[in-house]
Amino acid sequence: MRLRALPLIVALALISITTAACNDSSDAHSGDVVVFAASSLTAAFTEMGTAFNAANPDAHITFNFAGSADLVTQLTEGAPADVFVSADDSNMKKVTAAALNASDPVPIAKNTFAIIVGKGNPKGITSLADLAKSDLVVVLCAETVPCGKGAAKILANAAIAITPKSLEDKVKGVVSKVTAGEADAGIVFVTDVKAAGDTAAGVDIPADVNVISNYPIVVTKEAKHATAAQAFIDFVASAPGQAILAKYGFLAP
Repeated sequence: MRLRALPLIVALALISITTAACNDSSDAHSGDVVVFAASSLTAAFTEMGTAFNAANPDAHITFNFAGSADLVTQLTEGAPADVFVSADDSNMKKVTAAALNASDPVPIAKNTFAIIVGKGNPKGITSLADLAKSDLVVVLCAETVPCGKGAAKILANAAIAITPKSLEDKVKGVVSKVTAGEADAGIVFVTDVKAAGDTAAGVDIPADVNVISNYPIVVTKEAKHATAAQAFIDFVASAPGQAILAKYGFLAP
């Protein structure tokens, strides 16, 4: 009788192990994941979220897009997030210095800058030097956010001084004012010019004065769905995720 019972016991054990393994796998790809992401990632990450959800129907991604510095402030003040991705290393360092991350920062992309002008470039802007003309209305990001810090560095590299009409708290603010005709030009990420489509045009910034910005990502310390959050990060770093970022003009990390 014991010999006959043994196969049944083994079979039941295997079923139990298999069921547990399946449950663990399901947990790795399910749950609500709140992603705090730099505003320059809006278009790319919106598509990224759709693709991730298609592959993981039990997961739900919610995005909070804002300037990287604003996102750091929100995290510091206790705003709930599972994932944080910055448009530069300095704001990510603030998060790690405050021990708000549960994983090491992983670079997922790089970005560089361009001059954004209105559709058809009505002012005929061809270079950074043109931005110093007194008859032009130029807007920039504040230096507390990556697009502003990058713009300031570019202008310093080119030895060009300008007085911006306004300083925006996120890159989308610059894009909006230029595309709405409230400003003639601004300095934004190349990806933001691309995302603006036919509502704007871009003017290249020479490589010798341009700046490359790194995009790191982490699971946050207070993540409620840390396993699903890591699964999302893994997807962003995967070949399909990198293809989406490249589609929107981001450079490989």
